[in-house]
Amino acid sequence: MTYALWIVQVLLALLFIFSGVVKFVMPVEEMTKQMPMFSGLFIHFIGVCEILGGLGLVLPGLFRTKTVLTPIAASCLVVIMIGATVVTLQIGGGVKALTPAVVGLLLIFVAYGRGRLAPLRGS
Repeated sequence: MTYALWIVQVLLALLFIFSGVVKFVMPVEEMTKQMPMFSGLFIHFIGVCEILGGLGLVLPGLFRTKTVLTPIAASCLVVIMIGATVVTLQIGGGVKALTPAVVGLLLIFVAYGRGRLAPLRGS
């Protein structure tokens, strides 16, 4: 179980760090064209949350300190993925909404796994 959790954590961390960085590299006009209901400031805020959440999925376990932060980071990212699923459905995504929904389920697996099944040991 520990190996499965680590694999999922690393893959999700890479996904969220990449996604967060893209929100700063891509021009604001381009991003708001895809999501007209959000301002550039809000999209940058989500980008910061994704980067910090991605780091929170792996760094506590790697450094064996404050390991309680991993399930918290995963839970916070679940909230973002719920929002992403709802927004995707609102803009007519249909099948496209499966991607954030599956990512959210994987985050629930990490949050539950690191909180109950195979918690990381550390302070």
